[in-house]
Amino acid sequence: MAITSRAPAPEGGVSVPPPAPSAAPPRRVTAWAEGVERLREAATTEPGRLRIIGAALAALIVLFGAVSVGEISGRSTAAEDVVGHSQPLSADAASIYRSLADADTTSSSGFLLGAQEPREVRRRYEKDIANASRLLVSAAANTGGSKDSRAQIALLSEQLPRYTGLIEQARAANRQGLPLGGAYLRYANEQMTTQLLPAAQRLYEAETGRLYTDYDDARSWPLASLAAGLFALAALVWAQRRNYRRTNRVFNHGLLAATAASVVVLLWLAVGHTVARSSLSEARANGQESLKVLNDARIASLQARAGENLTLVARGAVLAEDKKSDKYDVDFTKNMKELDSGLVAALRLADDSAGRAPLTRASEGVKQWKQRHTAAREADLKGDYEAALPQVVGDKDHKDSSGAAFDTVDASLEQAVAHEQQQFTRAARDGLGALGGLVTGAAALAVVGAAAALLGIGRRLSEYR
Repeated sequence: MAITSRAPAPEGGVSVPPPAPSAAPPRRVTAWAEGVERLREAATTEPGRLRIIGAALAALIVLFGAVSVGEISGRSTAAEDVVGHSQPLSADAASIYRSLADADTTSSSGFLLGAQEPREVRRRYEKDIANASRLLVSAAANTGGSKDSRAQIALLSEQLPRYTGLIEQARAANRQGLPLGGAYLRYANEQMTTQLLPAAQRLYEAETGRLYTDYDDARSWPLASLAAGLFALAALVWAQRRNYRRTNRVFNHGLLAATAASVVVLLWLAVGHTVARSSLSEARANGQESLKVLNDARIASLQARAGENLTLVARGAVLAEDKKSDKYDVDFTKNMKELDSGLVAALRLADDSAGRAPLTRASEGVKQWKQRHTAAREADLKGDYEAALPQVVGDKDHKDSSGAAFDTVDASLEQAVAHEQQQFTRAARDGLGALGGLVTGAAALAVVGAAAALLGIGRRLSEYR
């Protein structure tokens, strides 16, 4: 049997209990947990619930305003880029291409005229080169971080002086009556068609791609703003319905004002963006797409004219891939087909008489151009170069030359481009204007709505004091 020892009893025979264990230290509560607990305790009373509802409504309205300001700011910036940055850069890139193609055409016309080259022909060539150089400098300063655009600009800046040097050598040799001048001119044309124009085309495509990106950014729906606005309105309606069921009061002026402010922002957002989207779509469909087609058509006409001139310069010295046909005459036929299809597409896109009239004149000019080219080509194939030359470049006895028809086509296309540019600018500015004031208005109304919601809830809380 186990023997249990006991502590000796004190005098008097009374047992003393053992000391109690020490109490556990109090559990530490985090600030978050304490806040949640206070919120839970507050939610058990009506004043506490009202304070929570007021804070939530104000937060939702402010969130709606903040999201709207952020999204509309981005779309306004994109629309501003369309009007003032990316579209002008795209137009400048197209102008670089046209200037280079026109310089090549004009240089070949001047070569055919030889010592009789009119001063206006020379001035037109110099103007084209100066315009291309100026636009290249401007493009280099405004392309931003586009590596592709910078690469094409560098290539154009490097090759353009080489091209002009070849033209000057061709011109000098031609004035001395040396056949080497024709070789220099053909080599200059090869540099233009294989180096300069492809680089200008890539630059135009890169800048147009940036333009379309800005279009898409400006036209995209502000879905987050619309969703935040609908959610804030739903919360306001719920709060007013709750207030009505508990007090039988139809209106709470503060909550009603907050609802009105939110509705105004939501409608302004939806209607303003719809109008902006419609105007930007019109600018793209009726302006930019027409400009692209017209630029392509005008470039085709310039290249066709250069091919026509070089046919007389080369006189069969350069053959096409079939080793039978004249290369430049084949190029002329191909470019004229592109010009025809471009004019058909441009007429289809033209949406008013002011846009169709110059295109109709251009189509008539193309018909005359083809007829006169055919006559000149027949004379050249018969070996009568002296008869073919004035039918192409014109003189005092041959005013109805293919060159005169080309001038009609080029001037008509230039007028059509100017008209479509005006239409684009007007529609794009209308789109930008539809977003004007929306950022400031949304921010101001959001602040007003949040304050009104707090005042409306405060009015209910005052009833408990």
